[in-house]
Amino acid sequence: MSMPAQQQLSQAPGLSPQWALFQLVTGHYISRAIFVAAKMGIADLLKDGPQNYTDIAKASGAHAPSLYRLMLLLTSAGVFEEKETGCFGLTPIGEYLRTDVPGSRRAQALLLAGPAQQRSWSGLLDIVRTGKTPPGRSAFQFFAKYPEEAAVFDEGMTAGSAEASADVAAAYDFSPFGTMVDVGGGHGVLLTAILSVNPALRGVLFDLPHVAEGARKQIQGAGLAGRCDVVAGDFFEGVPSGGDAYILKSVIHDWDDARGLAILRNIHGSMASQGRLLLVEMVFPSRLDQTPRSQIVVGSDVNMLVNLGGRERTEAEFSALFSAAGFKLARIIPTRGLWSLVEGVPV
Repeated sequence: MSMPAQQQLSQAPGLSPQWALFQLVTGHYISRAIFVAAKMGIADLLKDGPQNYTDIAKASGAHAPSLYRLMLLLTSAGVFEEKETGCFGLTPIGEYLRTDVPGSRRAQALLLAGPAQQRSWSGLLDIVRTGKTPPGRSAFQFFAKYPEEAAVFDEGMTAGSAEASADVAAAYDFSPFGTMVDVGGGHGVLLTAILSVNPALRGVLFDLPHVAEGARKQIQGAGLAGRCDVVAGDFFEGVPSGGDAYILKSVIHDWDDARGLAILRNIHGSMASQGRLLLVEMVFPSRLDQTPRSQIVVGSDVNMLVNLGGRERTEAEFSALFSAAGFKLARIIPTRGLWSLVEGVPV
C-alpha cells in the first residue's frame, strides 16, 4: 500500500512541524479538488493518454484557466502528472478515478468528498461538544425521498464493495452452508462474489425496497437468479428466516449499540439453530499508530459518528454486543485487505 500524500509530506525531511500541521489542516483542498475532477470525468478523458488542459476543458465544458489550476493542485498530490507544460496524464492513483477500471474509486470520490459529506462533517463540532449524534434512520429516509442522492450513495457503496467482496469470498469456507442471507446487502456485490465460488450455496439478499431493484439486476447479470432470491424489507422489523448463515457487510457499524442490538436480535430469532452470524467490518485496533490502516479505520469511525451515530468497534465491543443479542463471538478472521469477518454462534 502506497503512503498517502499527506503522510509523505508530514515525514518529508526538512518539513517543519508547523508546515506538516498546515498540510493536515488544508487536506480538504485535495479532497474537494478530487470531487470536482471526478464529477467532470477528467480521468476518463485521459484514459487514452495525456492531453493539453485546453482540450480537456473543451471536452468537459470547463473554464480552461481555472481547470489548469485545479490540475496543478492535483498534480502536486500525485493524482495527475504534467508531462510537459500544460499537458497532463494519469498517475497510477489517478487511474482509479476512471469509471471503466476494476476497483474504480470515482463513485467513492463523488460520495465521500461530495457536498452531502461536507454538510455532515460540518456538524462535528456540535457532536463533540454535546454527544448528540444524528439519528441513523434519518439518512436512509433521506435517500428514500431523494433518489438522485440515493444513487450516488448506492454507487459509492457498490464501488467500495468489489475488492472487499473478493477478499471475503477467499478468506472464509462457506461450503458447510445451504442458504446464506445477506442482510442489508445493497446491490449484491458481496453475495454475488460468494455464490460465484460456492456453486452449491443458495442466497437471499435482503434490503430496503428502493435498493432491492438494483440487487435484482446485479444478480441477474451475474447469472445467479436461479439460486438467489431478493427480498425487500426493513431489518429493524425482521429478516428472512431459516438461513444457515447471515452475513452483514458494513451494516452494524452504521448504528449505535441499541440499534445494532435490535438488528442482531432479529437475526438470532430467524436463523437455524446451528447457524452462523458473519459481520464483515473493520475491527478497531487495540492500539493505534500513524499507519494508513489506522488512519482509515479511525477516519471511518468518526465518519459514522457524524453521519449516522454509528461506530467502528473493537473485538471486546463486538463480543459484548454479540452476548447481549444471544451470540458468542467465535473468532475474527482477517482478510487480505482491511476487512475482517467477525463470526458469531447462537447460544
